[in-house]
Amino acid sequence: MRRLVPHPFLSALLGVVWILLVGDLGLGSMVMAVILALGIGWILPPAPRIIRPFALIGYIGLVIWDVIVASVQVARIIVFMPEGQIKSAFIAVPIDLPHAQAITILAGTITLTPGTLTADISSDGSVLLIHALHAPDPEATRNDIKSRYESRLKRIFA
Repeated sequence: MRRLVPHPFLSALLGVVWILLVGDLGLGSMVMAVILALGIGWILPPAPRIIRPFALIGYIGLVIWDVIVASVQVARIIVFMPEGQIKSAFIAVPIDLPHAQAITILAGTITLTPGTLTADISSDGSVLLIHALHAPDPEATRNDIKSRYESRLKRIFA
């Protein structure tokens, strides 16, 4: 069954979303939902095994907290810091995550956090290029990303 539906949750979700978007329970819509759900599931790489699901819940909580804190920090930078004192920087962050999905989660986490943006990834997936709105110490920002996010993702995914 796993060969036919390699990503069962994702396939079911895609089928339901398609039906909701189309707004029709006709035969044509149902067939298209099945084709999309199975077809997209077949072309995706195998999903990494989550070995610590409770750590994933903790990671999500951490990201939500960081988004809130960073929102306040970015607002303070924009409102109160003189333009000449803002030290924007591009920072290369070497990564050694085991799966493309984990790298994508890391890049998305960085982009979701106000004040930072994942600008690029190296072709071999070993370095992320991050833009930080205010990074007076780029090395500290790099270390923070590695210790705060990457290390947790390594523990979550096998």
